Amino acid sequence: MAIEKTRALVIRATPFGETSSVVSLYCREFGKLRALAKGAWRPKSGFDGGLDLLSISQVLVLRKSSGGLDLLTEASLESRFRVGTSLAAVLGGLRVAELLDALTADGDPQPELFEVAHATVRRLSGWDQDEAVIPTLIAGFELALLSLCGHAPVLDHCVECHGSLPQRSRTAFGMLDGGTLCDLCRRHRRGVVSVSAAALAAMRTLSRRDVDEGSGIPGNVAGEIRGIMNTSIAHLLGRPLRVPATLARGIRRQRRP
Repeated sequence: MAIEKTRALVIRATPFGETSSVVSLYCREFGKLRALAKGAWRPKSGFDGGLDLLSISQVLVLRKSSGGLDLLTEASLESRFRVGTSLAAVLGGLRVAELLDALTADGDPQPELFEVAHATVRRLSGWDQDEAVIPTLIAGFELALLSLCGHAPVLDHCVECHGSLPQRSRTAFGMLDGGTLCDLCRRHRRGVVSVSAAALAAMRTLSRRDVDEGSGIPGNVAGEIRGIMNTSIAHLLGRPLRVPATLARGIRRQRRP
């Protein structure tokens, strides 16, 4: 078994024994992997802060062919996630890590997803700008993740019959169906919500990834999108994520005088 080098985002780290750690990494070349880092917390180790949560590092890993944990032998830190003045930005980074851990399969390399996650975490690191932009960044990452994993919500036609949508101020969105519904297909369905034209347009823009990084979505629209994304992701996983409610509370706390 040869030692392989890859660029990785640290998405989880759990102590193992007195000085070692079990880490979950999202790697550009290998996708998600779980590895044992022996002696990671010793004063003089080959990791030198490269396993801090949300850090980007170049790692050397010995891949196991028979299952079980891989063996991490070295980590060279490229960039550390800096905690700035925004609790919401930190929680946004944690949400990125949780989504990567929850919605990706082990050993399924997706370089484009790694680049999107890296760019989002880098943007959130050391945040010192208007927090109103953070929901835009997180929603954009979520839609990119869902698209690259094959779970993108349908936003431009009826998810059931593939017909066109009525041009109205509000459109039916099937939470359990994974997209917009026409008037006929929405009948007698559960988990259907009414989405405003502004929220639907914002989601379409975010899904194309052509939104200006510095622009935010109006608060009422961002709240509408957040509700859709939280419910859609919880339906995919069969459980809610841990971060969403905390993220919302964090943003409210930061805005208090």
